[in-house]
Amino acid sequence: MFNYVPIYLLSFVVAFCICIPICRGIIPPLRRKAAQPIYEGGPSWHSSKSGTPTLGGISFILAILFSAVITLAILFALGKVEISLSVILIIGYALLNSLVGLFDDLTKLVRKQNAGLTPIQKLILQGILAIAFLFIRHRLLGYDTAITVLDYSIDLGIIYYPAAVFFLLGIINCANLTDGVDGLASGVYSAMSLCMLIISVYSFPDVGIVSALSSGGVLAFLFFNINPAKIFMGDTGSLFLGALAASIVFSFGNPFLSLLFGGVYVIEGFSVVIQVISYKARKKRIFLMSPIHHHLEKIGWNESKICMCAILLTVVLSVPAYLLI
Repeated sequence: MFNYVPIYLLSFVVAFCICIPICRGIIPPLRRKAAQPIYEGGPSWHSSKSGTPTLGGISFILAILFSAVITLAILFALGKVEISLSVILIIGYALLNSLVGLFDDLTKLVRKQNAGLTPIQKLILQGILAIAFLFIRHRLLGYDTAITVLDYSIDLGIIYYPAAVFFLLGIINCANLTDGVDGLASGVYSAMSLCMLIISVYSFPDVGIVSALSSGGVLAFLFFNINPAKIFMGDTGSLFLGALAASIVFSFGNPFLSLLFGGVYVIEGFSVVIQVISYKARKKRIFLMSPIHHHLEKIGWNESKICMCAILLTVVLSVPAYLLI
């Protein structure tokens, strides 16, 4: 069996080392030209974050892409074509979603308020990208409508594609909702990708490579994003990470594993859904504020505690995910 560990290490180290100087370099100009407009309906104490630069996701995206070029060159030289194509597809899908986020971020900056693309506009664009991802994956890599659970293959037939699109869009937008506390989105994704890297060391090299690339870049960004954040990733970064988290699990043969690996994303998303349904049906709120990380802030949890608990929960949920692969 081919040993991919040196490639994983190279991918991680290059992305990590490239991201740090990029972050240091972009913070001053972004502070002058891309200060984050703070959501008026958010916690009052978040007003102190006003002026923190956004668009920081550009830093780890560039680092990941730079490292990916080197890694892919090695893979193609070694004749690992199918693995290379899978890596390109996953990263390409994430990159296109990040462009949706970039447009959203730039719209907010132009309007000087925390309102960019409408939810419907985002969903339409994300839906088109999700359908394209599934179509290309099927044509390029030959995947069918079956999922694998504990070595058993279950063919979902016609249900597979609408369910897959639903989960892609769900995880991506739940990841976007998670980006509301310093270090939360980057910390959760770092934990998830490192767990995936460990799980896939020998069995799923495309997952291992993407996990190594992304965890290297995002961990470096976390140094600048942890409380108090010097820079925010913006929708540019959160949609990129959400798309990675949603698409990478397809290589495990079961996209629904994203419900476990991305369990924190799911909890964040459901907290918003539950809050909306409760208020519309009963005129009462379940949480003091949603997503749930704001509720935790309201009851006295500091941002670092919220991040640490979310990271630990991500690690814990990776265990049953691993058992189901």
